[in-house]
Amino acid sequence: MPIKRWESLTSMFFEQAEVNAEKDFLFSKQDKEWHGQSWKSVAEKVGKLATALQNLGVKRGDRVVLVSENRPEWLIADLAIMATGAISVPTYTTYTARDYLHIIDNSRASLAIISTKGLANTFLKAAHQSDELKNAIIIDDFKLEQGLNVEVHCWGALLENSEPTLETWQAEAKAIDRDDIACLIYTSGTGGAPKGVKIHHGAILHNCEGATKIIEHIGLKNNVFLSFLPLSHAYEHTAGQFLPIALGAQIWYAEGIEKLASNMEEAAPTIMVVVPRLFEMLRTRLTRQMEKESKLKQKLFNRCIELGTKKAKGEEKLSILETILNSFLNFTVRRKVQKKFGGKVKALVSGGAPLSPDVGYFFTALGLPLLQGYGQTESGPVVSVNPPGAARMHTVGKILDETTVKIADDGEILIRGELVMKGYWQNDAATEKTIIDNWLHTGDIGKIEDGYLEITDRKKDILVNDKGDNISPQRIEGLLALETEIAQAMVYGDRKPHLVGLIVPDNEWLVEWAKQNNKPVRLSELADDPDLKKALAKAVDRINNRLANVEKIRKFTIANEQFSIENEQMTPTLKVRRHAVNSVYGGQLEALY
Repeated sequence: MPIKRWESLTSMFFEQAEVNAEKDFLFSKQDKEWHGQSWKSVAEKVGKLATALQNLGVKRGDRVVLVSENRPEWLIADLAIMATGAISVPTYTTYTARDYLHIIDNSRASLAIISTKGLANTFLKAAHQSDELKNAIIIDDFKLEQGLNVEVHCWGALLENSEPTLETWQAEAKAIDRDDIACLIYTSGTGGAPKGVKIHHGAILHNCEGATKIIEHIGLKNNVFLSFLPLSHAYEHTAGQFLPIALGAQIWYAEGIEKLASNMEEAAPTIMVVVPRLFEMLRTRLTRQMEKESKLKQKLFNRCIELGTKKAKGEEKLSILETILNSFLNFTVRRKVQKKFGGKVKALVSGGAPLSPDVGYFFTALGLPLLQGYGQTESGPVVSVNPPGAARMHTVGKILDETTVKIADDGEILIRGELVMKGYWQNDAATEKTIIDNWLHTGDIGKIEDGYLEITDRKKDILVNDKGDNISPQRIEGLLALETEIAQAMVYGDRKPHLVGLIVPDNEWLVEWAKQNNKPVRLSELADDPDLKKALAKAVDRINNRLANVEKIRKFTIANEQFSIENEQMTPTLKVRRHAVNSVYGGQLEALY
């Protein structure tokens, strides 16, 4: 079927709202019950909020900051901002007041929409220090104890007092085109201050059109998305919000990562946008649970993984007996695991960081197709994704239609097409370094075979030892993190004779090990423990046996706490911030030489 081409994200939304008017669209949990909102009711709220924004002085091209966890109001606010011709500026809920101040000042935003009292308290501290921001809208009930230089408004009251002008905004949407800036997304960044990426309507629409074509054969109707990755990240913003709108799908908003397991069973998603780290943790959890089961159950589970992986790889056919056994395992093993994910999953699309092929095959073997994709905030963000039924786990999939990718002489991946950003906000120097002759320079190293893109290295993360060998730390870190004893790892050794590492033990494993060895459970008290180091060395040795000599971890030290978003050692999409980790542990790592 031909893929619909819209002229703007707002045109797409209002048209889909008209087509699907009374159908359920957004679901969220209130008082322990899921409540749905129809397409029509959501469109009316978008129109009312757009009118309210206009009445508060928001004009075409103005920037409006959005500070919220994933919830229906996020989508309503995002679309209302875009409907006025203004530019949405999503931010992370984990930001500090200092982070918010940087974004307010850099974007020169005139208004902010904030969800909760807690977030408002943090954000308004920053806003009070800025002369730019004039108004703030708080979604939840909020009482201001003292006057600020920002006028605070109540979401509910604004919507109640706005005339329903849906037809007006449907018409206004036609004045916005694909070249207009839709949002300013600040890169979470593994190093340095965040830069605002100017993403236009056409970049996101290009992504939606390309992704729709790739997933077409698994069915474009009656899809359900469960949204849990931060909508402030370009990946979830495009694939978890605008792709469902393009498909006329439902969006269910998870209550948070801690309730994701129960939410999956309740929402029964057909497509989920995920990050590799989550599935690395789920794989460890499933494997641990299986170790407590009977020998027969363990044997069936292991056979399920073995036969499912063999079938997924497609290198050799299953024998007749293996085919019969594999069908039997569909009912005895796979159905039970699939039920934990809601029982209807057609695709789990992984992005944001490299996915280990072992993890991909593990879940695909269990009947949960885990498809790796690739992209950057600067490309809308999706560049490629593995097609369902034809995934190649060592690759990041097929390049989207209407996208040109070439490999430069030094191996760098270059991208051209409508998906490429319009540049960095207020930063021409960075833009000129990144987009050269209309080619986006990704900083990633890769190759293309049979239309599939493979990432081999990250240009700026590559370690070069003192002999000039290029080494990819992410691959080694990914292998280490799959070991039972290890939760996180960072490899170190640029311009050094060999590699060393920083290890964060897995918490569940550590608790069990501490009990068995009469040791304190707190990692901060165990970081220098020689017995713990011996136990972790076994895991490091297992990985070293699979690595080339130049990749081996010769020595390691133990972190005194997990890398986290809160301690700023991880990005909101769970990538290690190397500069932040180095600033804390650099001395320890240097001492290993």
